[in-house]
Amino acid sequence: MVITILIGFITTVLLIPPVSKFMFKHGIIGIDVHKLDRPKIPELCGITIVLGVTVSGIIFSFFYPEQNMWILAFISSTLIAAIVGILDRITKIGPRLKPVLVALGAIPIIFLAVYNPYPEFPFIGVTRLTIIYPLLIPIALAVTANSVNMLDVFNGSMTGTCSIAILGMIICMLMMGRVDAAALAAGLLGSLLAFHIFNKYPAKIFAGDVGSLFIGASIGVLAIYGRIEVAAITAMMPHIMNAFYGLATVGRLYERKEISNRPIRVLEDGRLDVNKDSKAPITLARMILAQRPLKEFEVTRRMFILSAVSAILAVFTQLLIIWC
Repeated sequence: MVITILIGFITTVLLIPPVSKFMFKHGIIGIDVHKLDRPKIPELCGITIVLGVTVSGIIFSFFYPEQNMWILAFISSTLIAAIVGILDRITKIGPRLKPVLVALGAIPIIFLAVYNPYPEFPFIGVTRLTIIYPLLIPIALAVTANSVNMLDVFNGSMTGTCSIAILGMIICMLMMGRVDAAALAAGLLGSLLAFHIFNKYPAKIFAGDVGSLFIGASIGVLAIYGRIEVAAITAMMPHIMNAFYGLATVGRLYERKEISNRPIRVLEDGRLDVNKDSKAPITLARMILAQRPLKEFEVTRRMFILSAVSAILAVFTQLLIIWC
């Protein structure tokens, strides 16, 4: 596990400088809209996370050769999500088609039949979902990928909250004796921590959809692999609730650029405040800022706290599953 986290971290750290320079040079940039000077930031740098996790997964296969089918399924499924992120940048796939294409990442898992259709629930125990479970896999990947993507709004918000969620998931996997799954998840954690160094406030790079969709899909696949589906949902609750409230208020799947009434506005002193317009989407950030304006890093700090609470609850949820 230590080896995979180091491989993920080192690979990503080494790739970020040349990749960010390449993106900036070729005009692949995003505007940091939550800064007064609206700086231009290299985008699509999330490809370094994709490569870091993929390399760590390949190294992982040398230590757990009996899990090669799962490794193949993991790499194939997550790369499909990454490709969707790249295509969305090039062709603008659209908010309705994007989750459908991400859901195709379930095909390798189902085709290779590496899933276990007997999830465990607190107080209920093992349940038999042999027919329903395969149908839930594409939904799970689409939900996790898009919920992570929708929380990638501030410097470090996505990388920080996902790192905390994955750490909680790794603890749950170890509690279940799934050292192999925990080792694979550690590669993702290492890559995320490396990326967070450059993505935290003030951000020097953006992950783009290639990064957020890949990370979200990876979390979904790892939850299935580690057999911690319920705990993973608990750990990802801030992301899921943020996506739910946003979709509920807008009434449809949407891209952030489509929303004219943005939920957050930047004040003259650089602090962030809520948009008073009732038509603005309700988001996690808007709820955090409901009391008073805050600086961007203060908002993300509160997101990290919420993620930490969710990760702790995920561990307690897994304990309930084990004890019951």
